[in-house]
Amino acid sequence: MNKVVGVRFKHAGKIYYFSPGNLRLAALDKVIVETARGIEFGELVIPVREVKDEDVVMPLKQVMRKATPEDEKAVEQNKKKEKEAYQLCLKKIMEHELPMKLVDVEYTFDGSKIIFSFTAEGRVDFRELVKDLASVFRTRIELRQIGVRDEAKMLGGIGSCGRILCCSTFLGDFEPVSIRMAKDQKLSLNPTKISGICGRLMCCLKYENGCYKAEEKKKSGQPEVPVVPVVPEADEDEVLLDFWEEPALQETRGGREVLPGTDNKGDKTAGRKPIRSEGSKPNRSEGGKAERSAGKTDKPEGGIGEKTEDRGENRGAGKSQRSRSGGKPKGKSEKA
Repeated sequence: MNKVVGVRFKHAGKIYYFSPGNLRLAALDKVIVETARGIEFGELVIPVREVKDEDVVMPLKQVMRKATPEDEKAVEQNKKKEKEAYQLCLKKIMEHELPMKLVDVEYTFDGSKIIFSFTAEGRVDFRELVKDLASVFRTRIELRQIGVRDEAKMLGGIGSCGRILCCSTFLGDFEPVSIRMAKDQKLSLNPTKISGICGRLMCCLKYENGCYKAEEKKKSGQPEVPVVPVVPEADEDEVLLDFWEEPALQETRGGREVLPGTDNKGDKTAGRKPIRSEGSKPNRSEGGKAERSAGKTDKPEGGIGEKTEDRGENRGAGKSQRSRSGGKPKGKSEKA
């Protein structure tokens, strides 16, 4: 077991582990640490805890010290320099006519390196651009090509759901997303509906998939037809379906309960259209006015049962006519 703290360098960025050493650190403290890119300014988001050896990348570097007000001022000055470097780099890109899109510029805390992040459809030869930038800034220059997901995370935006992008709000790292997750969640497979503004499958398909799997396991242990209380005084036919589309009973006037998609015997029907109880059908009176029966369950004349009987008789008559027209041998018909 190793005693570590979690440090984040960007908002909604990845969390890295460092050794606290002998320092007394708490959450939201500003710290100075040494990384592969040099000296960095970060925020402590995970207080001191112990983790397993396999969860830590060795060797584990130690937190150098807590940040001071002077360090925070230096960070603010670097942010101003980043805006100036962004505009200058855009001009240099136009001069060299390079097919690339500049996304972000970042200064390291000690100013020893400037990182330019860009997107491009293919590989770009930016060697001359690096020479021009190095001659202007007199420091180390790094040009990093990123993907469309990283671009959306850096720039931010609003998704199709109307909320700020998850990747720029709270997702620290990207995880692989598959179309199978959309199928398991019974979503439309239209690419425009399940893709984010980056053009890739939405990240929420991944981190919400566990909720759907847990609900499927819960549903597998439930009875096929759960008991739902009947509402005796319903103005219109109502179908009760919860968010997860669990089986629910349809409640109609007259107290008749019908399962959506079945005929109350387990046979599937064509769809989930509301089924009116027979007691709710209007009856024609002698005066020509239509009145609703409040609680009658008797079948009206000419109902469904009688229609099916008539159809059976017609079918039998049709068979007898076909048999008489020559369907059977003449010898047998004469004996009959």
